[in-house]
Amino acid sequence: MQRTTLNENRHSPIRKCILSGELGDRATLIRLALGPDGSVAPDIFAKAPGRGAWIGVTGEELTNAQAKGKLAGLLRRAFKTEKIELLDDLSGRIERGLQKAFLDRLGLEARAGHLILGAEKIDGASRSGQVKLLLHASDASADGSGKRDQAWRVGEEQEGSGKGGIKLPVDRDAISAALGRQNAVHVALIDQKAADRVMHHLGRWLNFKGCSNAPLDSAASAADTRGPDTDISAID
Repeated sequence: MQRTTLNENRHSPIRKCILSGELGDRATLIRLALGPDGSVAPDIFAKAPGRGAWIGVTGEELTNAQAKGKLAGLLRRAFKTEKIELLDDLSGRIERGLQKAFLDRLGLEARAGHLILGAEKIDGASRSGQVKLLLHASDASADGSGKRDQAWRVGEEQEGSGKGGIKLPVDRDAISAALGRQNAVHVALIDQKAADRVMHHLGRWLNFKGCSNAPLDSAASAADTRGPDTDISAID
């Protein structure tokens, strides 16, 4: 399955993951917000007031770091306080937040008329080169996904390349609920900016889940392109 590079936020500020020390675009990392009572909670959209720390690891890595006390220790040192309280289900809260952000964005693009559903409509749009991003529900059949992928390759003049849509970690019921439609098995984005917005949220979610079809990490490109005066921090 094709891996797609996130590009919507290429020029966002660079931040450092507090756990791994690796760099990444601020918009692709996940912020943990420090509350006045010392509680640390996910800040999916990075809008909460106060101080925050950035993470760019998978949910499994985060859970392990929390279980071993590594995360709490790093946060205490970074925030210069012993008053740190972590949610028991921190990783789960983040994943559910990222899933909701993706599905909400998909719903917004549907209401804006930026996506199409239905095998015949998707195949027709794909062959004519209109499709910018192709998504499949987790319970989509291999045959159906294969046919949609083939039509997309034809339209992109990439037959034989193996290019295909992204298999989502949610089934048709979840996608249908988000779109307000029935039996939404395959989804095609036909507007490039809409596809970028959807891919941004999907990429963050898949990366956190550690999925093999997650977008390529932007940390390396960010490190290569930063200037001498770039503000790089794990805390803000």
